[in-house]
Amino acid sequence: MKRNLAIATVITIVAIWVAACTKIDDYKSKYMSGGAIIYTGKMDSVKIFSGRYRAQLNGLFTSDPNIMKYRIFTNSRLDSMEVVVKRTSGVDTAKTIIPNLEEGTQSFEIRTYDSAGNSSVPVFVTANVYGANYQASIVNRGVADASLQTDGSAKITWADVSADAGVQYMQIKFSDVSNVLHDTVVYSQATNLTTSLPNIKVGSTFSYRTAYLPNPTAIDTFYTTYQDHSVKADVTKVYLSNYGPDFKGTLGSDGRFGTLNAPWVSNAGALNKGGGTFGGYQHASWQSAGVITWETWNNTPVVDGKVYQVTAAPLPAGSYTVTINYYSEVQSNSSLYCIAAAGNSGIPSLANLSSALGSVAMYNGATVGATSPNVTESKSFNFTLTSPQSVSIGFLGNIVGSGNPGSYFEVRSIQLIQN
Repeated sequence: MKRNLAIATVITIVAIWVAACTKIDDYKSKYMSGGAIIYTGKMDSVKIFSGRYRAQLNGLFTSDPNIMKYRIFTNSRLDSMEVVVKRTSGVDTAKTIIPNLEEGTQSFEIRTYDSAGNSSVPVFVTANVYGANYQASIVNRGVADASLQTDGSAKITWADVSADAGVQYMQIKFSDVSNVLHDTVVYSQATNLTTSLPNIKVGSTFSYRTAYLPNPTAIDTFYTTYQDHSVKADVTKVYLSNYGPDFKGTLGSDGRFGTLNAPWVSNAGALNKGGGTFGGYQHASWQSAGVITWETWNNTPVVDGKVYQVTAAPLPAGSYTVTINYYSEVQSNSSLYCIAAAGNSGIPSLANLSSALGSVAMYNGATVGATSPNVTESKSFNFTLTSPQSVSIGFLGNIVGSGNPGSYFEVRSIQLIQN
């Protein structure tokens, strides 16, 4: 009996072993019919650098000399590109531009292959790709101030920016006093940045754009469009003549009043002296300088009187300030304005004052406004040009008054500032 039990046990063990071997053979037949699975070495140290509708792959081959190529899969594996590899005996570098990508966060799958078509395990990386949306989000770095200096240079004070805003530099173009065009680059610092443009041409503007990197390792630089910016400067002598103090004119028959010399233009309404033959200018024997003036002695009113001059050249696009220094004593039913108007056809009448680029009421009377002749008042107004054009600047008066001295005013100087 013991012997029969031992034989039965052996038979059972053999049967179990045979069954197990059969299952292993079935597994090998099903899953390893082509032999053992072979993997090539994967790409190491993979990095993706952002670009404009593209990206750059960098990686290393540190092992497996049998690698012949690699593939980069994008767009959920719907797109791919293949790059041939020429291995050496050491560490080799992969560096490839991946083009035609959509803007946004993109996923990349990288696999290496040998000559038999065996592939590595995949390497997955993601990166941002930039395009029109990012381009639309960037703006030129702000200019806090740009002013002409006494040495003839323009000092630009840049607005502060965040250190991580991506601003790399500003590219600036400007003309000097000899009309030589300069193109310079100012590298950015986040705060307290100033730039000097030497010998800039007075009355001109500088043009600049700002360069951005979307992130510190991006392969493409994005630029804003060029933008013109004026330099705050007194451009009176560039665009105006005979602007005071001591205006020049030609005296009439009374030896006191007269007509302003060119480039000033006086209309018929401005000639309220000498029976309508002269007016708008005075240089009396007791005065040290000539002035622009209307005076209504002996009830000689000024009706729609205009004196103006046209800028010597078109003003560049930008913002301007006109400042006048004057003295006045005008009766309450009179009006007096300093005006800037577009073009070379002069300044508008009172009814069309709204068509002017800008104006200021020197007197638009409720009461007589008088100060000592030795005290000069100052008033200013601003106007803006969206494109270069000539501008007429001058004075409009509707002044009445009787008796002695009636109404009168004196303009001592006029100034044009480019902001």
